[in-house]
Amino acid sequence: MPARKQTTRKKAAKQDFDHRFRAIYNKDVEWQEDVSNELLTLPPGVKVKIFAHDPVMKRIDMKVKFPKGYVEPRHTHKSWHSILVTRGRMCVAGKDLRPGDYVFGWDLPHGPYEYPDGCEVFVVFMGEGTQHVWEEEKHLKHKLKWEARSAAGKKAAAEGDTARKQALAEKRTAAKSKAKRKTRRSG
Repeated sequence: MPARKQTTRKKAAKQDFDHRFRAIYNKDVEWQEDVSNELLTLPPGVKVKIFAHDPVMKRIDMKVKFPKGYVEPRHTHKSWHSILVTRGRMCVAGKDLRPGDYVFGWDLPHGPYEYPDGCEVFVVFMGEGTQHVWEEEKHLKHKLKWEARSAAGKKAAAEGDTARKQALAEKRTAAKSKAKRKTRRSG
């Protein structure tokens, strides 16, 4: 590549992101809840620590913490991700994954992921977006496949299961009410 074009690209990259070397202590990065809802668009409860976000490369390096009993819906997103389990359990694709185990996903449907005893992962997203696209009704109908090992995990999984069933019932009741109102207006 001619030197001039390469220099222009390097200048543009420096303006959008600092590509210098860095070393970061985990304890110096705060867990964030509200960011995870915008960034990942998952059901509430997930926390993230963002270590690096490079808009030029379209890359985000982060830790994600899933609470005990959490179910991540079957989903797609406009990026690929590499996930390394660092704590707890991630149950997906018939596998009970533990620290050191790895998952790769792309913009093809994958999941659901179950976290019966909670889990922490390190994720690298690369691509057009980290936002998860999923169907709420399918998520609410999800039946747990993995059993928690801890008492706290069993309690959280049961509460999550009950909450999903209740939300599904409320959604169906709301849909019936809407249909009745529509029928009255047209009749």
